[in-house]
Amino acid sequence: MKFSHSKSFIKVPLRLLLTVPFIVQISTSVGLVGYLSFKNGQKAVNELADQVMDKTNNLVNQHLNSYLAIPHQINQMNVDAVETGLLDLRDFERAGKYLWKQMQIHKNLGYNGYALATGEGAGSGNYPGRKSTTIEFYPLAVNGVAKVYPYATDAQGNRTKPLKTYDYDAFAQPWYINAVKAGKPIWSGVNPWDGDIGYIAASASYPIYDKSGKLLAVFDIDLLLSNISDFLRQIYVSQNGSVFIIERNGLLVANSSTQKPYVVVNYKTKRLAASDSADPLIQATAKYLQQKLGYLQRIKEEQQLMFDFKGDRQYVKVTPWRDQFGLDWLVVVTVPEADFMGEINANTRTTIALCLLTLVVASIVGIYTSRWITQPILQLSQASQAIADQKLDSPVDVKGIYELEILAQSFNHMARQLQESFTVLEKTNTELEQRVETRTTELQKTIEELHYTQAQMVQSEKMSALGEMVAGVAHEINNPVNFIYGNLTYVEDYTQDLLRLVQLYQKYLPEPPLEIQEELVAIDFDFLDKDLIKVIESMQMGTNRIREIVLSLRNFSRLDEAEVKEVDIHEGIDSTLVILNNRLKAKSDCPEIKVIKEYGKLPLVECYAGQLNQVFMNILSNAIDALEERDRDRTLEEIKAQPSKIYISTSAQDQTVTISIKDNGIGISETVLSKLFNPFFTTKPVGKGTGLGLAISYQVVTEKHGGKLLCNSQPGQGAEFLIELPRRQVSAHSPICTSLV
Repeated sequence: MKFSHSKSFIKVPLRLLLTVPFIVQISTSVGLVGYLSFKNGQKAVNELADQVMDKTNNLVNQHLNSYLAIPHQINQMNVDAVETGLLDLRDFERAGKYLWKQMQIHKNLGYNGYALATGEGAGSGNYPGRKSTTIEFYPLAVNGVAKVYPYATDAQGNRTKPLKTYDYDAFAQPWYINAVKAGKPIWSGVNPWDGDIGYIAASASYPIYDKSGKLLAVFDIDLLLSNISDFLRQIYVSQNGSVFIIERNGLLVANSSTQKPYVVVNYKTKRLAASDSADPLIQATAKYLQQKLGYLQRIKEEQQLMFDFKGDRQYVKVTPWRDQFGLDWLVVVTVPEADFMGEINANTRTTIALCLLTLVVASIVGIYTSRWITQPILQLSQASQAIADQKLDSPVDVKGIYELEILAQSFNHMARQLQESFTVLEKTNTELEQRVETRTTELQKTIEELHYTQAQMVQSEKMSALGEMVAGVAHEINNPVNFIYGNLTYVEDYTQDLLRLVQLYQKYLPEPPLEIQEELVAIDFDFLDKDLIKVIESMQMGTNRIREIVLSLRNFSRLDEAEVKEVDIHEGIDSTLVILNNRLKAKSDCPEIKVIKEYGKLPLVECYAGQLNQVFMNILSNAIDALEERDRDRTLEEIKAQPSKIYISTSAQDQTVTISIKDNGIGISETVLSKLFNPFFTTKPVGKGTGLGLAISYQVVTEKHGGKLLCNSQPGQGAEFLIELPRRQVSAHSPICTSLV
């Protein structure tokens, strides 16, 4: 084909003009597809890394919340035992064995003990290198320094042989000093333990005072932190991902590496800073955080960062973790981008190879196509030139026009094929996205069910251990209390007989010898005559109260009634109220909560008594929490005008019984009411509740007993929980674990 001879135009062959634009378009399309594929892969990697770090961070936070709550729960239980008279701190031998038993239940405790305000104390320890848990007494202290007498023990907690004694000054220990200074339960920091193996432990302290505010003792529990590292190693972040926890001063608390967060040199345990860790990734991450964020104390919110390490990009997430007792740590999750980019890079290389192959094939097809197109046009041009040269005898091959029509049809057909290809590709992409979304939803649901099941198992173990301990304590107390109670009657009779005898002596010997008269004046016989009977009556009242509490504890635990049994519902409610009596009584910071019982005449009901008692405990505890929260914001005049009350009423129908528990607290909004029985939903601050109590109570009532659990409430009008139970159980249901909210 020839262009005009004008100098403003360049002569370009038709074949080149048809081939070059076609190849350029194909190259541009292929390059754009490859680039977008790579960018989409990187975006997917970023989102996946963020999801993995969020999931890991949530798992770590849940473990820290549950694991680090154990020492303070044990301390609170020990303080309650002292306040109720179950634990005598001056009886060092029994106190030591009591603490030893707690060490058997909680294997991760390094030490569990107390020191009196005079320096004496007792405890139990799991020391590195020792085969058994020790019991230690230091019954005498001079200027705060006491001689400690440790003993090895057998499997029943009996002392077997004495160990090497040593001097111990409790007043110089940080756990004692910090607790007394704070005047409340606190963490006294993370401390190293020296020895052949070495450990690090967190000390939880709890000071206890008498009614006048005078310090009685300080409880201390050392919680071994190796369990946290073991848990971090079990979490699969990614192939080369890492998790570690540090204090604000940069020292390691735990890590997912095989390297320990401390070193032992000459039997001395030295904690490591994260920047000095033997794990290269942890060390590099810590140094980057110090360089990027400066002082770690300034980190108040969650931080997401990226940095390069050995040529690979690392995703980093830093999350502050705190609790109410003073711990302030940072949880750091590091995920290498390369762990997710392997398949992306392979797909990218495959895409590039296919693009190059497509380009080569398209170029070859373009050359042949241009030749096929230009051939009839050249023939037509030659025919036209022949006519212009007046060669009329040259035949005109009209096939050229027909070939152009076929060419147009071919292009149209090609366009249709291309459109169909894009349609199929779009449909395939949509189906792939739907499958990914479906799998993601299923995975999230599975993870939530796993978390719920895990929490149920943990709470079941906790409540089982607590029930066994309560039943054991009640059994141990019951025998001596019955012995005292049975003998008080005889003591009263003997005392009155002796007093009558003395009165007869006074009647018939009105003027006894001088020595007897002086003794009568010295002991104030007239006062003794009147007061002795009152003392015995007070002792009888005390033993009656103890017997009532023991009976309530045994009724509440119900360890011997795991199967369906006919029980008195009122008895279970009253046992629960006895246990909660300490929270109902007036205290210095909150008024008395009145309980108004309106019991109807109920028949015996077939049920799982222990689990049903736990439902009463959950609902009543929530009611008390709501009333205490409301009273904290009210004045004394407002409280007197509208005192806090809990109404408990029962009624019986033909086949069912109904229990109503109602308070006059702040009520529940519609938004909260709709989620009230959902697992893990709670309106309490972090660390105050698991969000499982009402959810499991709902399962106990509905699934376990085939009943109904409803809540009626409006803001400002209080809340009422209605429990409807069938009088007879049709069939046994699957066991449900119980938990306090």
